[in-house]
Amino acid sequence: QVQLVESGGGLVQAGGSLRLSCAASGRTFSNYDIGWFRQAPGKEREFVTRINWRGSHTYYSDSVKGRFTISRDNAKNTVYLQMNSLKPEDTAVYYCAATRGVGTSRPENYDYWGQGTQVTVSS
Repeated sequence: QVQLVESGGGLVQAGGSLRLSCAASGRTFSNYDIGWFRQAPGKEREFVTRINWRGSHTYYSDSVKGRFTISRDNAKNTVYLQMNSLKPEDTAVYYCAATRGVGTSRPENYDYWGQGTQVTVSS
């Protein structure tokens, strides 16, 4: 079992930045690939980015590529999502998720989820 807790969300103006954190406890965090997803009101959960267990491979959705950066510090059991040049369309609840398998862009491939953190970008 892995418990995930997101933090760092908030209200920011368009063009601003936020850094989200996903803190893990429980089983060995470094064994898990981690993904970030987001869900806006009335929309399906959307893949944002993922990072493999070692931090050597990352993948981004086209909508955030070049603006968002995922990283991890296994010594601190934490994954980070640095979000720059934020746009109003980035407004959503952001979730981190963990899988013992290979991380993908599909939510159903992840076994553990955090409770989410709200990000609101004003125009």
